[in-house]
Amino acid sequence: MCKQSPLLIAMACIPLVTACEKPGAWGDVNALIIGSQPEVWTALEESVESALEPRVYTVRDEKTFRVTHVDPASGDWGNLSRFVQVVVIGSEDETFIQEALERRRGEEPLAPPQILQVHDVWARGQQVTVLLVQPGEWDQALELLDPLQSILDEQYRQWARNRMFLSGADTALQRGLMAEAGFSLLLPDVYQWEARDSVYRFRNDNPDPSELIREVVVTWRSPIPDVPGREFFLEWRADLVAEAYNFPQVVPVDGILASPGTVGDREAYQVQGIWENPPGEFPAAGPFILRAVECPSQDRLYLLDAWLYAPGKDKYEYMLQLETILNSFKCAD
Repeated sequence: MCKQSPLLIAMACIPLVTACEKPGAWGDVNALIIGSQPEVWTALEESVESALEPRVYTVRDEKTFRVTHVDPASGDWGNLSRFVQVVVIGSEDETFIQEALERRRGEEPLAPPQILQVHDVWARGQQVTVLLVQPGEWDQALELLDPLQSILDEQYRQWARNRMFLSGADTALQRGLMAEAGFSLLLPDVYQWEARDSVYRFRNDNPDPSELIREVVVTWRSPIPDVPGREFFLEWRADLVAEAYNFPQVVPVDGILASPGTVGDREAYQVQGIWENPPGEFPAAGPFILRAVECPSQDRLYLLDAWLYAPGKDKYEYMLQLETILNSFKCAD
C-alpha cells in the first residue's frame, strides 16, 4: 500500500495511527483482554469471569473464553491491547475509552450504560467491545455482562462456522447422499467419506491425524424400535465402533449427558460424553455427540455419531463445527 516514493509514504503516514503503522492483531479469538482501571476490576472481577468464562463440557470443563485483565495505564497495555478481542470498561472521560470511541464518529449519540463494538482501534483485524458506563457508576457494567456474553458467544459461533467452510461447502455430496441414501449432510470440501452397507463415515484428519481428527458417522435401523433410551444408544454406538471404526473406543459411564433435542424441525435424542481407548491401548480420548432422529416416512431411526480427537487443543471451536454438521442433517420425506 505504501511502496511508492518516500514523499508519498510520509504524506500517507502522517497520522499517529494509520494503516501503514498500525500492527496486525494477534492472539486467539477466544482470548479476551479486559481493559479497565484496577479499582474497577477489583469490584467486577468475579462477575466478569463468571459471565465470560462459562464452561463447556468436552473432555473436561473447558472455558469458552479465557479472560485476562490489564490496566490501560500499565506497561503491559501496549502489547495486550493489540489482541484480536479486547473488552474495555469505563466512561467517556477516560483516555482508552476515548481512543476506542473515535472509531465510531458520526454514529448515534452515546447513551450509557451500553455496549458498543468497534474495529481496528489498536491493531488491524481487531474487534474492541466497549462497556460504556457513566463516570463513577461502575456497577452499571454488571447489567451489561449477560448480553455481552450472548453477543460474544454468538459471534464466536459464527466465526467457527465460517472458518470450517473456508474450503467451501460440499453441496454436490449433500445432493448425492440424498439421492443415494435418503439422507444428507452439509460438510466442508475437505472431508473424505466412505460407505459400507448402511454405515456412512465422513472424516477430516487434516493436517495430521495425530493432532486432529473430526469424524461424523451416520447409520440407521429399520423398523423404528420402541422408545429406546440412553443405554440403547450407547450399546448401538459400541456395536458401530466395533464394526466400522479404525480403532476401539470405550465410553465411561461417568459424565454422560443425555437429553431431548432437535435436528432441524425434527425431534432428536442427544447423548454427549467422552470416548477413550481401552486400557492397555495408546492413551487417547475425546468428546463425542450422538444424536438419534426418527424419519417415519422411511421407517428409519438414524444414529449420528460425531467425535473429536484434538489432544492439547481447545475443543470448543471443533465441537461447534461438529454440531453445525449434525444440525444440517435431513432425511427424505
